[in-house]
Amino acid sequence: MKYLITGASGMLGHDLQVALADRDVTALGRMELDVTDLAAVREGAAGKDVIINAAAYTKVDDAESNEDAAHAVNAVGPRNLAIAAAENGARLVQVSTDYVFNGRATAPYAEDEPLDPISAYGRTKADGERFALAEHPDGTFIVRGAWLYGAHGPNFARTMLTLAASHDTVSVVDDQRGQPTWTADLARQIVLLVDSDAPAGVYHGTNSGEATWFDFARAVFSVAGLDPDRVTPTDSSNFVRPAPRPSLSMLGHEAWNTVGLRPMRDWHEALADAARQGVFGDQGVLGEA
Repeated sequence: MKYLITGASGMLGHDLQVALADRDVTALGRMELDVTDLAAVREGAAGKDVIINAAAYTKVDDAESNEDAAHAVNAVGPRNLAIAAAENGARLVQVSTDYVFNGRATAPYAEDEPLDPISAYGRTKADGERFALAEHPDGTFIVRGAWLYGAHGPNFARTMLTLAASHDTVSVVDDQRGQPTWTADLARQIVLLVDSDAPAGVYHGTNSGEATWFDFARAVFSVAGLDPDRVTPTDSSNFVRPAPRPSLSMLGHEAWNTVGLRPMRDWHEALADAARQGVFGDQGVLGEA
């Protein structure tokens, strides 16, 4: 089996390379492969059996004023990769996001919940899902992540530790709820999926359990050996941003159970493991959770 990872220089892309370290993998970052260029995509995908698209325009607020640029990467890119995958008889894993939903639900979103994005970023990612499924319906796996953190990119957990070094207290919103997800766990779950006989379709790649950003920040402080009471709660009205944030980003995991695969572990366990493995680098010597 031959694999292509796009967006390989990003946080998830790095962890996918680790998860596939024993395979025949071509890992291409943005500078090596422009997913918006169909000819380049066809060349890069030639001879591949599995394509995992981790390339994305992830600047959520910036996308509000640059939606065309975000659409090119997040929607046209997946379409191009789906075309190339279909031509090669390859499977495509399109990494998506909770932002394809409006965030106003009162329970975790099911995999087949109608898409209803409320931001430019969400709209472009939703279009990417639709385009990929339209071009390669029998070979496209949509894997939605949320609240990602890892060793190889900026993320909420790192931001909390940076603020901890310069602030006595940190105010964090307590009215947005989701599932903190370690990219190493997500990468391993994607490999599990493509190694299985699971059918193409939509799967939710988030760690189990739930938290608010406030809960998550307190947990980060704890695994860093810091006093979690230094984190204080606030609400979203104090952090108005160009792009609206979903109030509820929790994703249901029934599809894994349906195909006989185990959903991802609880986020507390994943965070403790990430800390022990030094995921947060020199931003804090992390101890046991």
